[in-house]
Amino acid sequence: MEPQLLHRVADSVATVVVHHPAKRNAMTAPMWRALPGLLDALAGDPAVRALVLTGEGATFCAGADISTLRESAEEVQGLAVRAEEALAAFPKPTLAAIRGHCVGGGVQLAAACDLRFTEESALFGVTPAKLGVVYPASSTRRLVALTGPATAKYLLFSGELIDAERALRTGLVDEVLPTGELGRRVTEFTRVLASRSRLTQAAAKEFANGRTDRDAYWSARARGSGDTAEGVAAFLERREPRFGWSAPRSTPTSG
Repeated sequence: MEPQLLHRVADSVATVVVHHPAKRNAMTAPMWRALPGLLDALAGDPAVRALVLTGEGATFCAGADISTLRESAEEVQGLAVRAEEALAAFPKPTLAAIRGHCVGGGVQLAAACDLRFTEESALFGVTPAKLGVVYPASSTRRLVALTGPATAKYLLFSGELIDAERALRTGLVDEVLPTGELGRRVTEFTRVLASRSRLTQAAAKEFANGRTDRDAYWSARARGSGDTAEGVAAFLERREPRFGWSAPRSTPTSG
């Protein structure tokens, strides 16, 4: 099978799989190019309540396919940044499910997700210093926002790999799971995400991404949505809520 992005939708969750196992799921230029369009289609699918990004088999993503950088490094980097920004702007909750190596462009993709769950054996690295590549400013800011400047500099200056425990301690990932437990936990957690208010999630995602000037907008959406009334009623009646608000196709975000 050619290197490609695979996807499926089940139980209100879209799963996007980076499929290039011959090169540890390294991203080719066509794969970077395809991601924004795929995400746009999934954002517009009312059946999708959350999105999981993962890699084929035992690894997440080893970054950009190095063979594509020899003649077109600048072009590939531009494609990677556009793909990363499209992932960050996806209007519904996103979760990176990480096994094995998450390196270079793999970290770009994982960092652009809202949450990152990983197996305990995973390894993480940001390796442009090994190639003489300038890591994009937007990607650097996103990495700093997750880990703080000291850890971001450690990763970027050295290109060294860190383990899952250190990634958790520094904020690069949110949960570390024993080997074999990642799939179960991701299924369990995305089921929770799909059951919650999309209105709350969309507003929280905007605010967390820096759009703190939109209180009035989201207050108006809340008044007209019925979600608050449904949530309160469900709590008082001791039942699961049935939230009805639908997210827009895209949510503005700040790099």
